[in-house]
Amino acid sequence: MENPPAATAPAVAAAPVADDADPASRARELVVSFSRRYQHLLDRATPFVRKRWLGLGCLALLYLLRVWLVEGFYIVTYALGIYSLGQLVSFLSPMVDPEIQEFLDGSSPSLPTRSTDEYRPFVRRLPEFKFWYAVTRAFCIAFVMTFFSIFDVPVFWPILLFYFCTLTFVTMKRQIQHMIKYKYVPFSFGKQRYGRKKASATEDASLMKE
Repeated sequence: MENPPAATAPAVAAAPVADDADPASRARELVVSFSRRYQHLLDRATPFVRKRWLGLGCLALLYLLRVWLVEGFYIVTYALGIYSLGQLVSFLSPMVDPEIQEFLDGSSPSLPTRSTDEYRPFVRRLPEFKFWYAVTRAFCIAFVMTFFSIFDVPVFWPILLFYFCTLTFVTMKRQIQHMIKYKYVPFSFGKQRYGRKKASATEDASLMKE
């Protein structure tokens, strides 16, 4: 008499791979990887100041050529100019406003009077790289917007040009008056620093003793 066939255990379905089952996590990983590579490129471009600003100048000329050819998008250009002007003011302004500091301290900041005193470096409210990056990103966004007619609002462009020139003149005049009043220069090249030679000589002597 033949034995009945043994019952076979049901096959267990293989668990799906997490990446295939969850496309959201896969997309998140791609975004993180792209962000890291993008930040790496920005870090590598940081030392090349002249090349970065030269590239921004070429981008600005390309944008102006685009606006001149299509004869439109003056509102976008006006907004771009106002934004760039605001970034420029932040770039030229100190991190701590001397007027506010004078009000809080109750006395005006004094200049160094001894040879050992050293001028503190000018700390900007907006660093150079962030200023360049913000303006470059604004030009890229504005350039892309010129390909969509929804942003081409009809306007009499000489009025916008007059408003922008007037605002630029008033803003820069106020900024220059602020610089003259509190005696600061937003550029560090060419400034003499006291005590540097003495400090370097002391360091050399200590190294020779060691």
